[in-house]
Amino acid sequence: MSTEQTFIAVKPDAVQRGLIGYIISKFELKGYKLRALKFLVPSRDLVEEHYAEHKGKPFYEKLVGFMASGPVCAMIWEGKQAVKTGRLMLGASNPLDSAPGTIRGDYGIDLGRNVCHGSDSIESANREIKLWFQPSEIQVYDRTIEPWIYE
Repeated sequence: MSTEQTFIAVKPDAVQRGLIGYIISKFELKGYKLRALKFLVPSRDLVEEHYAEHKGKPFYEKLVGFMASGPVCAMIWEGKQAVKTGRLMLGASNPLDSAPGTIRGDYGIDLGRNVCHGSDSIESANREIKLWFQPSEIQVYDRTIEPWIYE
């Protein structure tokens, strides 16, 4: 079975609203494996590096300030097509364009408070994982439920 990892971050708005457990539950119930989790207030430097591709865009400074304003729950999830499916589970970046049943569709209204970040490609996931986690923080373990999730 071929799997991949994705980086998901519960943003400060969702932390304040008590949505961490709900978001973790969605990924667990889907069948993805949690490989790492940390709860932190990210430094401005970390957030700037994370969103470096957006530097110079009109929303960049506001986004960086927001992401560094409070606790974030950073996670690595693993499974088949974890990046693509993770993005589908989150919904469109603008919550008003997100379908009901998606995380943003159910819990977001404003683009600037869109609940979560999810890697948009395998390359981005690899970069973001290395940025947010040390190798020693990423857990390797077997789950007995794997045969019940994957053929």
